[in-house]
Amino acid sequence: MIHRRALEAAAADARLAGVELDGACEWLASAGPTLTEPFGAEVWVFDEDLARVLLVENRWRGLVPPGGRVEPGETPREGAIRELFEETGLRVEPFPEPAMVAVRCYRPGGTVTLGLSYTAVVDAAVPLTAESGQPVAWMSLHQDWESHFPGDPTRMRRHAERIARTTPG
Repeated sequence: MIHRRALEAAAADARLAGVELDGACEWLASAGPTLTEPFGAEVWVFDEDLARVLLVENRWRGLVPPGGRVEPGETPREGAIRELFEETGLRVEPFPEPAMVAVRCYRPGGTVTLGLSYTAVVDAAVPLTAESGQPVAWMSLHQDWESHFPGDPTRMRRHAERIARTTPG
């Protein structure tokens, strides 16, 4: 069973998300009390020019944003921050509003769960420390890449454009 604190935080962040896929908020409201599968959380990390995104090479899912399973007792945001640090060495506080919420299956044959995508912007010159077996690298947003979720590269590009339009300066 998902901890009440995590469920409430996920519902609040889902309502704030810039993009909702798969009727995620309604799915969470109906499935919430019976959920046993942990949430998924990731961080779309863009460079300061909003021209590149940080991706990790996952052995099952290909090139994906840093992220993973939300551990018991964590909120999705806390899980995203922890996973980002574990996979890249970056300690970053994501933007208050998540970029996206979706109902997802992260492994072939796995069960579906809620996935929240948070956003951060960092200096690309900051050194990265990859997790063993999961190389991490900056990918140009103008380049296509294979993703477990084929629409995600386009969603990341659009989100970077949205940040550029709404960021002063």
